[in-house]
Formats: sequence, structure tokens, C-alpha cells
Amino acid sequence: MKVLVLNCGSSSIKYQFIDTESGVALAKGQVERIGMSSAVLTHKPLEKDKIKIVGEILDHTIAIEYVIAVLLSPNHGVIKDKSEIDAVGHRVVHGGEDFSGSVLVTDQVMRVLRENIELAPLHNPPNIKGIQAAKAHLPETPMCGIFDTSFHANMPDYAYLYGLPYELYKRYKIRRYGFHGTSHRFVSKRAAELLGKPYEELKIITCHLGNGASIAAIDKGKSIDTSMGFTPLEGLLMGTRCGDLDPALVTYIMGKEGLSLFEMNTLLNKHSGMVGLSGISSDMREIEESYQEGNARAVTALKAYNYRIKKYVGAYIATLGGLDALVFTGGIGENSVITRKDVCENMEYLGIDLDEELNQNATGEAIITKDSSRAKVLRIPTNEELVIALDTEQIVKEQMVLS
Repeated sequence: MKVLVLNCGSSSIKYQFIDTESGVALAKGQVERIGMSSAVLTHKPLEKDKIKIVGEILDHTIAIEYVIAVLLSPNHGVIKDKSEIDAVGHRVVHGGEDFSGSVLVTDQVMRVLRENIELAPLHNPPNIKGIQAAKAHLPETPMCGIFDTSFHANMPDYAYLYGLPYELYKRYKIRRYGFHGTSHRFVSKRAAELLGKPYEELKIITCHLGNGASIAAIDKGKSIDTSMGFTPLEGLLMGTRCGDLDPALVTYIMGKEGLSLFEMNTLLNKHSGMVGLSGISSDMREIEESYQEGNARAVTALKAYNYRIKKYVGAYIATLGGLDALVFTGGIGENSVITRKDVCENMEYLGIDLDEELNQNATGEAIITKDSSRAKVLRIPTNEELVIALDTEQIVKEQMVLS
């Protein structure tokens, strides 16, 4: 099956056109600056040169039209007719408590997505626009929604509830939801495959470390806890997000600085985390460069970043009652030798014995612990788009059987 995978933001669309049989992306690209006259579509067909198209792309419907047109292009495309797009898989950030798995998009599903806008006001609206735009151009093509939250949907209540009046949970659905679910699911399954052990028998901790970052504790193939919570703000230090902090600081800073709710939200989400601590950048590559040069704030920021990860890893080993595999993924998880080393340092008593040479030279999918290490540490590049494509294929085939 050939699946068009769409990840729609407020002013951008990332896409991949995936052949699920081979697991290969036949084409990939993105549309940026939607809503502006100088919008850009970047398109890369498999084994062909990348191209850029600049045009007036005023909304998501026009953006999807561009994507389909370039897929059909005689020079740069990979299909000859729209009918070759067998299905469309949409990345949707928030499914609330309504979806514990991927679903076929129906009118009822769309209604629920709109009801959950309050839980993800920055993400669900463009996700909905993307679905509507795709339906406008491919009305007969099945559409599926794959949720960032669904992998964590079955956490036990004692893990997802906050220490707030229970009525607030019932009234406003205030609970830990967790995000990056497709990534955590993909790399944890790949870890089991690489280790040659049944997924359903392993205790795995997955660290998705990018500009946004989260950790998940996975027991026998089920997420039992994760660091992001009601929003993606909770948990680890991130590029621009603060992660865990004393909630009383919110009102304290608002009072001292005279900030509105909007301004405080912006401070926590856009000006905190690594950019706030380091004063340098939200880009870990720039921070590590300054760290190597001995910049004091960069040193402190990077140590704080790695320390927070280490604390969560230790906590989740306790939660899981042991550890079989620790996985690093995402731009930082895959590329930062320093972060992997610092997190795993002095963890031999918990069964983690990192091989420094393997860690230094790791590429692709790799095990980077010594043979004697009881728990294995792995570097695994994530592939969320493939998860979306495979889930979409499964849902569509199930519907075909039912009909």
C-alpha cells in the first residue's frame, strides 16, 4: 500500500509518501510559510535531486494541492494518478481520553477532535485543517488519524492523575497525557527486535530527545509512565520549554514581573529551557560547541539537561522494577555523545555499563554498551512517519474486511 503521511502545523506541512511493503519513502518534503506569498515547497523524490518551488500558498487546501501536484509531476513525481495514493495518514497531536489507538477518520472523529482543541489549542486546529484539506482533494481516499497521545492512553490512573481535586479531572480532563507516542512506540519495538527478544517481555526506557523531549517507561509493550503531562511543557528541560518546576513559581514570577497569562505562557514555552539557561541558543549543537570552549553557562545548562534525564531514568527503573534496554532517539539522543555518556555515567550498579568507544562512534542503529552490561543501551533513529503509514495500512485493510 502507498500511504501519504501528513504532519500539519499552523504554517507548515511535512509529508512523506511511503510504500508500506518496503517501508521506503518514495518522496518526502515540506511546505513552509503557508499563508504568505513567498511560501516554499521543498520536495525530494527517492534517488532524485531535491527541488524547491516558491509560490503563493494561502491555506492548507492550496498546500495539499501543491503536494499532490508535485507527486504527480512528470519530472519530479512518483505517481501518475491520484488513485495511486491508497490512503492518507495524519499525525494528530491530541486524542484526549477518547482515542487509545489510531482510527479511521469519520464525522464522529472530527467532532471529537474539535472538542479536544481546548487540550491542544496550538496543534489540533492545524491538524484538523490538514484533514479537511486532504479530503477536499482526495474525497474517496480513506483518511486515518494517528495520535501522539494514544500510546500513553492506558497508563494506570495513579500514574496519570495529578494531586488536584478529583472533580477538576472529571470536569476538565486534567491528567497526564504524554506525547511523542509514535516515536516511543517505534524505537521500543525496534529495540526488542535488535535484541532478539519478545517485546512483551521487556522493560524499556525510551528517551526522545530533540527540541522537544520526553521519556517513557514501557513495561511489556505498554507505556506505564511518561515525562510530558497535560501539555508538552512538563518533564525534561527542552530547547525553549522549562520542563518541571515548582508551580508556585508561575504566580510568583507573574507578580514580580507584572506578566499576563499569555506572557507567562510565552515565557515558559518560548524563552525557557536551554535557551533560557544558556543564554546562547536552543540548538544543542551550539550549546555543546560553547561547552567544549568552556563557556560557564553552557557547561551548567548542559549538565542540568543531562542531570534531568538521568533522574527520570533512575525513577523509571524503579517504576519498572528493573531495566532491559535504554534507548536514545531524536536529534539530540541520536547525535549527542556527551548526553548519552553523562546520563549513563556511574549507572553500573543499575546494570548499565556504557562502552565509551561504541558510544563515540555510534551510527544508525547501534548497541553501545559492553557485552557484560546487564541492560543494553541503544541508539535508534526514530521513524514516526513509518509508524503512521503502517497504522494507516492496518486500519484500511481491517475496514476492507469488515465491508
